[in-house]
Amino acid sequence: MKSSPFLAWILRMPLIKRWALMHAVKRENVAEHSHQVAVIAHLLACIRNTYCGGSLNPERAATVALYHEVSETKLQDINHVTKYHNPDLTREFKKIEEMAEKECLETLAPELQAQFAGLLVQKNVDPEYKKIVKAADLISAYLKACDELHFQNKEFEQVKPRLEKMINTYQQDMPEIDIFMRMFADKCLVNVDQLSAEP
Repeated sequence: MKSSPFLAWILRMPLIKRWALMHAVKRENVAEHSHQVAVIAHLLACIRNTYCGGSLNPERAATVALYHEVSETKLQDINHVTKYHNPDLTREFKKIEEMAEKECLETLAPELQAQFAGLLVQKNVDPEYKKIVKAADLISAYLKACDELHFQNKEFEQVKPRLEKMINTYQQDMPEIDIFMRMFADKCLVNVDQLSAEP
């Protein structure tokens, strides 16, 4: 059986800094971000199923989220404004990301690739799971922006309203987002003493 570098690439995620072009009070890496997005996606799927008549598999949502930034193991984190301010650049970035995702997939044994193609290559991800992971990704970034602003970091002053607008767009046909935000968001911004005082 041939040796594979797949896990070695995944284990490099903690080395990849997020928000690379911005000053951040709290540093964040891609591994931390992917874990947070997985937890949020899992919660969103559970909320959809419980309160909104959904039938998603929350474990599948979490797994898709764990791998949603796999291209960054090769490409680093690309700033959102840089990536999306120009349609031509956006198309080229998407092509490069897909190449990196396929490279990562191809490091696996052929017998495993079919199981991972719908996790690693974003265009192959089931659209419902892709959408819930994208919503989770936005919520994670929004909470990060709120946290940075709490520490008076003006770098995130433009980030928060941009993310709010994007979340509101998703929320129009995803009522689980509103439930999630009312259930969890405020408590993510309190200090540990306040958390400990909660019943």
